[in-house]
Amino acid sequence: MSQSPARRTVLRGAALAGAAGFGLAACSPEGSGNDASAVPTAPVDLGAAAEVPVGGAKLYREDRLVVSQPAKGEFKCFSAKCTHSGCILTEVERQQGTCPCHGSRFDVTTGEVIQGPASKPLPEVPVKAKAGKLIAG
Repeated sequence: MSQSPARRTVLRGAALAGAAGFGLAACSPEGSGNDASAVPTAPVDLGAAAEVPVGGAKLYREDRLVVSQPAKGEFKCFSAKCTHSGCILTEVERQQGTCPCHGSRFDVTTGEVIQGPASKPLPEVPVKAKAGKLIAG
């Protein structure tokens, strides 16, 4: 006659299965990071337009946005949420944004992927300069 497993063994197995599922969700298939929550649903005041350098970009990590100024007075805004797994970009150097999770890099003037594993561009977000301030969304 076989014995049923001890309660502790069953609970441990359930906890490990749950942790494994969480790990899989954190590194989910391509495109899961590119959803509607990546784009603001209401206008977001990003502050002074002068904070975004001409030919450069600024990461607004708390707002999950990145804004570049490819030419004087021309602003481009993109979601800072990586389209591979949904992590938020952690740094912007010159015109490239980097995802900390798997190393994807994006051109922050076009949103295009420079280096994978991401294969989809960052979603563009409308942005305008009004009275010296940037308003996204």
